[in-house]
Amino acid sequence: MEELIGVGLPLALAVIMLSLGIGLEVSDFRRVALNGHAFVIGALSQIILLPLTAFFVVSVFAPPPGIAAGVMLLAFCPGGVTSNILSKLAGGDVALSISLTAMVSLTSILTVPMLSAWAIPYFLGSTAPELNVTSLAIAMFLITTLPVAVGVTIRQYFRGAAIVIDPILSRVAVVLVVLVIAAALADNWALFLENLPSLGAMLLIVNLVLLGIGFGVARLAGLGTAQIKTITLEIGIQNSTLGITMAGLITGVTFGFSALALPSAVYGITMYVVAVPFILWMRGGRAFGGRNHI
Repeated sequence: MEELIGVGLPLALAVIMLSLGIGLEVSDFRRVALNGHAFVIGALSQIILLPLTAFFVVSVFAPPPGIAAGVMLLAFCPGGVTSNILSKLAGGDVALSISLTAMVSLTSILTVPMLSAWAIPYFLGSTAPELNVTSLAIAMFLITTLPVAVGVTIRQYFRGAAIVIDPILSRVAVVLVVLVIAAALADNWALFLENLPSLGAMLLIVNLVLLGIGFGVARLAGLGTAQIKTITLEIGIQNSTLGITMAGLITGVTFGFSALALPSAVYGITMYVVAVPFILWMRGGRAFGGRNHI
């Protein structure tokens, strides 16, 4: 089981990021560049507003130090492929969603290690594990940045093959993630159940607040309906798989979940409790005052 979690989860994440890159067209980046207003709002909100909001909620709830650090680690992670899928289901701007996820994932090679180097000692104090920013950055590059870059290259030069393998890669990644997380949960089921009520409630509030902030910021910026939906979900949905993987790299725990990984593991379930009703609400169109411009 240790090898399944220690090797399988980073492998699953790399496959997910490869799938993300393969789904990108160069024209998607051009389109976002021409409409940079929405992109800048989404990116800055994810990188700045999201961690600040998580820090505020953690300060209010005051969970144990390891859990608090784990919530912050989750907040540092980009949206992941899940946000792209949910954006599509909500009728959002999928090209903007994918481009935001890709670009924020690329910058996470710097932001996640640097912010983690502050947050983990801040909450854990003298019990914090030794954290090597350079090693974390290299790991982030190998499991996120490099697969996205390879995927974009494949899409650009082998478009036909990319279209064929894209859905296959997505399914393989999902199966890998489910297997690995199920194995970790089985190994730590008592710990998971013990923390689910309090941690689940806190994460639900984090999720709701972030979705609300994303929606409010996008509306105040005067963005179109599809872009509002996308910005809302990109800010409100985080990559729990990356959070679990980073927690394992930081703590060295490759079997089950450490306290640092537990928030990401619980969030991987609770986010759908909030996201599904929110998507149904957005699909109804009432939230946008009848506007439907893109």
